[in-house]
Amino acid sequence: METTAIVLIMLLAVVVSRALSHLTRLPAPLVQIALGAAIFYSSLGSVALDPEVFFVLLLPPLLFLDGWRIPKDAMFRDAPTILTLALGLVVFTVLGLGLLIHWMIPAMPLPIAFALAAVISPTDPVGVSTITARNPLPARMRHILEGESLFNDASGLVCMRFAVAAALTGSFSLWSALASFVWVAAGGLAIGTALTWLVIQLHFRSRALLGDDGGAQILLTLLLPSGVYLVAEYFHCSGILAAVAAGITMAFAPHTHGHAGTRIRRTAVWDTLQFAANGAIFVLLGEQIPSIVSGAALSVREAGHLNPWWLGWYVLLIVVALVALRFAWVWVTMRVTWFGARLRGSTAPESYARLVAAMSLAGVRGAITLAGVLTLPLKLADGSPLPGRDLAIFLAAGVIVVWLELASIGMPHLLSGLKLPPDPTHWAQESRAKAAAAAAAMRAIESAPRPDDAQHPDTALHVDAATRILQIYQHRLDQHADHGATPRRGGKADAIERKLRLLALRAERDEVLRLGSTQELAEVTLRKLVREIDLQEARHGS
Repeated sequence: METTAIVLIMLLAVVVSRALSHLTRLPAPLVQIALGAAIFYSSLGSVALDPEVFFVLLLPPLLFLDGWRIPKDAMFRDAPTILTLALGLVVFTVLGLGLLIHWMIPAMPLPIAFALAAVISPTDPVGVSTITARNPLPARMRHILEGESLFNDASGLVCMRFAVAAALTGSFSLWSALASFVWVAAGGLAIGTALTWLVIQLHFRSRALLGDDGGAQILLTLLLPSGVYLVAEYFHCSGILAAVAAGITMAFAPHTHGHAGTRIRRTAVWDTLQFAANGAIFVLLGEQIPSIVSGAALSVREAGHLNPWWLGWYVLLIVVALVALRFAWVWVTMRVTWFGARLRGSTAPESYARLVAAMSLAGVRGAITLAGVLTLPLKLADGSPLPGRDLAIFLAAGVIVVWLELASIGMPHLLSGLKLPPDPTHWAQESRAKAAAAAAAMRAIESAPRPDDAQHPDTALHVDAATRILQIYQHRLDQHADHGATPRRGGKADAIERKLRLLALRAERDEVLRLGSTQELAEVTLRKLVREIDLQEARHGS
């Protein structure tokens, strides 16, 4: 019962953190970490974090949702850049940082230093998206960071697994490691893709026989990420990549008519789950930090120093090294990318150095780092304690907090006015699609069956309704007919129309609520009208 109460209080802290973040103008993750620490020091007790439960229940749904929602065309377009960051940068970071940690702390064995470097190499998109909420990233930069974060989790944890195995057995085989990496990565991707596609096909067949059940469909999508994760882990493959692959596969499931309500409810459920899980991760991190810090004295003795302030210097040096390694890698890889783009006639960004600095600082560490470092074994094969384990946990937690603070200060300045070269086909593609959709809608209305008898009482109603709808679509068709010549004009007109529609909808809702408050409108009718207005506002506000 006590654990249940603490979990509920943590979820309440997630809600409170949004208001505190708005009032203090601090990034929400930092506020959530502080609230988690406050919960620890209160009389409520503490929660023992089980990394296995953490990996199964919290991380797969978030990775699944990221894979589901990331734009696939953008991901495939920037696939070379994403792969170099998700694979090459991770290996580069593990080697460079592992040697540095072992040099700084000789008491920490080299395999443990490599394991620590591997576990802090994956980036965390949750912290970045929250920190940059008031200073949004350029779209292409955000898509690259999202794609990187989807795949570097697996590569970092696989590297950590190899390092831990070397620490436990005292041996390491490069070819065995490469073969194991291929099996872990390819197997995870294959299992996630195959199982998700099978679930999609079974769902469509069962719906044709039994009808659509929106609640069951939403629950199925909630269970799918953890399910594919467990199956992949059973076969010793990457459950994280399986969850990512499942999300990407879900994005290719065909949409069908007649189930808009299910899609709206599903989006609302997933948005709520994302909000709760993201916040809970950082509150849980804050709740664990005091326990980690309490072991600092032992960690200092393991490091060979008597002054605990050395731990702070270790954390700062590791963060500086991580930023430097990331900056060097991004600088070189993006130089190669922009050189190839220039050969194809594209232009490079004006503030190249600032772009690289923003990409480097955006590599915030978070949930994967915390959960991964806690999975380090307690003992060696001979039963003796794993050397440097407590120190590694403290350093990983320190890197998360310090990088969050650093990014919250530096990112707004780096992102101010930063723009990537625009995609010249974006406006034309959107305008062509809207024009084609409007034309198809007009053809459907014109060919709709109508009463044959001109004297039929419904004939006038049919003509009047069809005329009004055709006028709406004709206006949209005229607006986007010249999409090839002036693509931006349509976008500005859309923005103005959206602003006016939102203004009108809010006025509608205010009036409906006023009528309800004066008892001039039944409560059932009030709820129905407010829901209709809310749905329209959500559509135009998106």
